[in-house]
Parts: sequence; C-alpha cells; structure tokens
Amino acid sequence: MHPYEELTSAERRLWDACPTGRLVDFRTGGAEDDPENGESWGAERTVRASVVAALVRGGNPGPPGSAPALRLAGARISGALDLSDAEIGHGLRFEGCWFEQGVGLYGAVTRTIEIERSRLPGLDLTMARVSGRVALRRTVLTGTLSLVNAHLSGELLLSDAVVSHPGDWALVAGGLVMEGGLFCRRAVVHGGIRLLGAQLLGGLHMEHARLRQPDGVALLADHAVVSTMALSQGFTAEGTVSLRGAQVTDQLTLDGAVLRAGGTALDCARMQAGVFVFTPAERPSGAVDLRNARVVTVHDREDAWPDTVRLQGFTYGFLHESGDPRAASVDRRVAWIRRHPGYAAQPYEQLAAWYRQIGHDDDARRVLLARQRHRRGTLGLPARLWGHLLDTTVGYGYRPWLAGVWLAALVLLGTTVFAGHTPRPTEPGRVPPFNPFVYTLDLLIPIGGLGQRASWYWAGGATAWLSYGLVAAGWILTTAVLAGITRTLNRN
Repeated sequence: MHPYEELTSAERRLWDACPTGRLVDFRTGGAEDDPENGESWGAERTVRASVVAALVRGGNPGPPGSAPALRLAGARISGALDLSDAEIGHGLRFEGCWFEQGVGLYGAVTRTIEIERSRLPGLDLTMARVSGRVALRRTVLTGTLSLVNAHLSGELLLSDAVVSHPGDWALVAGGLVMEGGLFCRRAVVHGGIRLLGAQLLGGLHMEHARLRQPDGVALLADHAVVSTMALSQGFTAEGTVSLRGAQVTDQLTLDGAVLRAGGTALDCARMQAGVFVFTPAERPSGAVDLRNARVVTVHDREDAWPDTVRLQGFTYGFLHESGDPRAASVDRRVAWIRRHPGYAAQPYEQLAAWYRQIGHDDDARRVLLARQRHRRGTLGLPARLWGHLLDTTVGYGYRPWLAGVWLAALVLLGTTVFAGHTPRPTEPGRVPPFNPFVYTLDLLIPIGGLGQRASWYWAGGATAWLSYGLVAAGWILTTAVLAGITRTLNRN
C-alpha cells in the first residue's frame, strides 16, 4: 500500500476519483495524446501500476453507499499491472492509455473491463471470471491475449483492434466459455487465434477481419461450440482455418471471404453445422477438407471450390447453388465430386440420395453412372474392359434402354443382309418359309426359339459369320442386361 503522501499529483487525482468512479483524463487534445507516443509522456500523466493495483484491490473504497470505479484516460502506466486472483467488485476502464508492461488478471474475478484506443504488451485473463464484457476496441496489443478457460458473461470486443504476436498464438482462448459473442470485426491479427474447445454461445463474428499466420494455422476452432460463425464480408486468412469437430448450431458463412494457405485452406473435418455458406470472394489457394462433416444445407457457387475438395463422408440435407438456377446441373455437381483426391463411392452415393430425395430419379442415376465410370479407372485391365462393355451396352444398368437401341440396330442389320440371300433348309419341304426379320430375332434370343434358326442354315460366307456374330451379340446383351440389373438392385 502506498501512503497518500508518497503519491504523485497524477496518482492523487486517480486516488481521489476512484471512490466515486469519476473519469481522470490526462489528455490535452493534441497529437501527443496518441498512445503510440506514450513512452515519452512525463510524470504529469504517469501512474505507477502498483498504485492502480492498490486501488483496484480496494485501497480507497470510499464512504458507504459509494459506487467506486477506476476510469483512466490518457495515462502512462509504468511497471507491471498484476491483478492475479484479485476479486474486483467494480468496472475497469482505460482509454487512450499506454502500458509499459502487460496486464495480468490470471484467475481474477471481476466485472466489465474496457481498454480502448490504448497500447499494451499483452493481457492475461487465464482462468478469469468476468461478470460483464471485455472490450479492447481500437487497441493495439503487441503480445498475447490469453483467455484460456476463462468465463465471460458478456461479449469479447476486439473490433478494430490490432493483436500482434507473429509466428505464435496472438489470441489463446482454449476452453473459453462466453455467454455473449466474440466480435473481431475489422481486427488485424498477426499470429494465430486458438479457440480449441471454446463455447461461444453468442457466436464468432469476424467480418472484415484479417488474420496473418502464413506458415501455420491462422484460426483454430477445433471442437468449439458456436451458435453462429461469420467469417465473411472481406474476412481474410493467410494460413489455415481449422474447424475440425466444431459444432455450429446455426450458420457458418464464408461469403466474401479470402482464404490463402499453401496446404489446406479450410479444414472442416467432422464439423457439424446447420447452414454452410461457401461463397468466398475468390477461389481458396489451398484445399478444403469436408471429410465426415455433417450440415443441413449447403449454399455454394460453382467457381468457389479449389482444385482439391476432400468429400469422403460429407453428408448434407440440401444443396443450393447461387447464381443462375440452371447452373446447378448434375455435370457440375459430379465435377465437384471429382475434386476429391482419388476415388470414393460415398460422395456419389450422397449426391444421388439427395437427388432421389427431391424426386429427380433420372439425375440420381446419372450420378451413379458417373460413379461407376470413375471407379472403372481404378480397376485392372480385364475389369476395365468388362466395365466398358457394361457402360456401352446398358450404362451399368442405369441406362437399360441402350440394350433396346443395340437390339434394334442388330435386327435392322441382320434383316437387311439376310433379305438379299437365301439360306439352306435343314429339312427341305418340311420347314416354315424363311423370314429374315424373324430369323434375326431368333439368332439374338439366347433362350427358346422362334423356329427359324433351327430350320435354316448358311453353308458359309459372310452371312454365316454374321449369324455367328448375332448369336454372340445376343449372349453379350443378355449377360450385360442381367449384370446391370443385378448391380442396380444390389446397390440401390
């Protein structure tokens, strides 16, 4: 405790004002009030951190019934302000101040903390309990802001702030529980933001924020529980945005966002969200990982996705493509799936299930046909050849009408050729008249008969070879149809 007689004139002003919560303002109204110049401020506006700590801890409570508060503007605070484990029953407000060292509130129990338009080397709110909000608007932090396992009943306001800790975590808030929202609108962060397992009941709002951690993770919110997450309207991340296992109960939007990373730009593996809006301002420079994520609705745009999109296990209830409604074609959705590295059946099956759900069965069959064609490229040569045959004849069972087209073409060919030639009867005078059309059909039908094939034959030549070819084609068509039908029934 500092005796009153040993306080400087600036400290006495603060000491006398604290019991009534009166603002102590050392600003002169000139350019020198900029906190960037705070290191050069003289004794007339300098307050020792130990004096501030003594006041905050109840050094001058005032008369009964008073409403104390510490409100300080334009001051240079020298030394380390350590309020660890303090129980602070009133609000703290610093505006336009310059802190020589960081502020420590480890394990403190306090009310609203407001540090605006100020400059400080760091703020430690680890394990703190704040029954109000923490506001750092338009403040420059040149060290780490720590909220590990803290509990805030109000908001965390970082709008227009600058937090700089390049190459490391600038904001560390693993296990943070907030009943309000985290607002980082227009904030600039040099370093990463770590929100591992945080609970942000009021949402994460980062419109127009800029994060820069090029060689690492710019935003890590793995396993976080968030009501809504707005990484939009010019949000820029140089580094990975990781949302692995996060739960977004309402909406995750990246509308107008810019994602730049050398490896994975957006990692949403195992994420759960209500609405996922993926319409960034430009195509991400790195991959997007949606493996095993689950969302109710996807809003996207054709040109939004990067070259690599990991989709294995990704499930959704509805797809909506921005722009021209005619653009949401099956071919474009299949091209989206083909961005997944290698072959995976599940993304095709999920898309086909969605088309069936909305009553577009033909589109579902087109998706499943595309799946078989993609899978064919992963097989050995014999299986690929058989796959080509199934595709050509019956479209793997999803286009059975192709068999009818082949059958009609072969019937026309056989009828035309056989009409100009006369075969030999097997039993002269005892066989029905030769009919080239029925004879061709009889050759193409592997089982049963129409009486023509058993009654007439060719002695040799091209017609004989054609008849053998039609018999073989009949067996191939029949086998392909049966294989396609079996595959379709088994898969669907």
